[in-house]
Amino acid sequence: MIIRPSGRSTDFISPSFGYGCLYNCSYCYMKRHKPKGLDIAKNTMDILTEINNHCMFADVDKPNQTHADYTTYDISCNEDFALHAKYHEWEKIFDFFKEHPVAMGSFATKYVNPELTSYNPEGKIRIRFSLMPQSMSDELEPNTSKIIDRIKAIDAFIDAGYDVHINFSPVIVTCNWLEEYEYLFHMVNDYVDYKNVVKAEVIFLTHNEYKHHYNLTNDISGENLLWNPEIQEDKVSQYGGKNIRYKHNLKAQYINEWTKLHDNIISWNTIRYIF
Repeated sequence: MIIRPSGRSTDFISPSFGYGCLYNCSYCYMKRHKPKGLDIAKNTMDILTEINNHCMFADVDKPNQTHADYTTYDISCNEDFALHAKYHEWEKIFDFFKEHPVAMGSFATKYVNPELTSYNPEGKIRIRFSLMPQSMSDELEPNTSKIIDRIKAIDAFIDAGYDVHINFSPVIVTCNWLEEYEYLFHMVNDYVDYKNVVKAEVIFLTHNEYKHHYNLTNDISGENLLWNPEIQEDKVSQYGGKNIRYKHNLKAQYINEWTKLHDNIISWNTIRYIF
């Protein structure tokens, strides 16, 4: 029942409604802690009560980059909520945020769940559709929704009443990564009509040493994309253990190149934060 500060995607991270994931993405930080299976919390109302009690006294200055008015909570830090919605009392959870005067719910997903469009949260639930080039997704995110389907879902979910952002995560540097992202940005530009409301968060890859060895041992593909020590350096994460990320000087260059390309094609897509 711990609520942690976030400050990037959201103001806070809520207690977990689910722990684990039924996808098997090669880079998933959740898999470092729970390689297989999914646990579902049965005390939904207790969690919502905790969020309610917390947000009424949370010291948050508004507006900020997470939202102009509402205190935002990531309800899916340890799972893919859209994929697992059928295991949750998801309408009860959405009702809580829809009716709450202060709190707003948010989650990232790689799954286009059409059932969610039957519900209108009146802008109090933000869905962040995770995007990367399809060739990378094919190798690193098996069985997830196709990238083009996630892009096309952006307008559909806005029409249904959701607040929708793009989650460019993880950004992975390869020999032709900018060419791949150029194609991706053009797809976003072509298929998103609500250009005035869709913002983005951008997170470059951080990989985990334990997950690296787990992937190799279990023949999980993608380590050739994820583990490249010649351009990466060690990083001890606040929550994730011993990790590697792109070297500081190189990462600054990568961020500049990626941002320049992004702004040349989809300058309307305001970047909330990038790191």
